[in-house]
Amino acid sequence: MKIAILLLSLALAGTVIAGDKGNGFDSIPLNDINDHPTSLKAYSGKIVLLVNVASKCGYTHQYSGLEKLYRKYKDQGLVVVGVPSNDFGAQEPGTAEEIKTFCSSRYNVTFPLMVKIHVTGQDIHPLYKELTGPKSAFPGEVKWNFQKFIIGRDGVLLNRFKSDVTPESPEFVQAIQTALARS
Repeated sequence: MKIAILLLSLALAGTVIAGDKGNGFDSIPLNDINDHPTSLKAYSGKIVLLVNVASKCGYTHQYSGLEKLYRKYKDQGLVVVGVPSNDFGAQEPGTAEEIKTFCSSRYNVTFPLMVKIHVTGQDIHPLYKELTGPKSAFPGEVKWNFQKFIIGRDGVLLNRFKSDVTPESPEFVQAIQTALARS
């Protein structure tokens, strides 16, 4: 009897732990670049590549690779979501309109952009608090612009990549392809 109770307790604990993996990213409110309320739920059933972006950063050229990746894999279920942030070196000082204009005129960005938020620090947005907090599969503060988070179709955080890993990097492309291949 004690063994059965122990096994049941372990099974329930496993369910709770597994349930925490998704962290409810899709239910956290965001606003798109036009300041309309949304959330990652708008991309339910898709692989979400979430990237904190900035227009005046040494990594800004990655917009081009992100757009190519989006166009190549969007029909397979990938959505790139750019989240502007001015947290690092004040490298995203622009207004929403300036950010939209920069992204479309300079890099032909067609993937969704959100309003500027904080991805670190005291005013960190709840989405990034969940992505980087102690319950995250990949905890730890965002250290710079263009960090990449891959969220599975089921809302589970699958992977995280540092800023210097480009959208064209073989290991990054492989992670996207693996995520897309998962049912």
